[in-house]
Amino acid sequence: MTPELQRYYEARFDMMATPGWADLIEDVDKIILTLQDISLIEGEKDLQFKKGELSILIWLKNLKSASEQAYEDLNAPDV
Repeated sequence: MTPELQRYYEARFDMMATPGWADLIEDVDKIILTLQDISLIEGEKDLQFKKGELSILIWLKNLKSASEQAYEDLNAPDV
């Protein structure tokens, strides 16, 4: 792993260890719950927009675990 990539992951993990990150993820969870109510969708355009919102929020919610997995994969010994 390059030093730049190492610093990238260290900075990301530092950010994710803050109370602010935990608060953000808590808010994301609440928003995801509201977006999953399909009874509020009025048409295909609205459906596609909500799918996009939901996709981004789920990506953000899973960013920590995805980053941890990528970091582990990058540090795994070559087999």
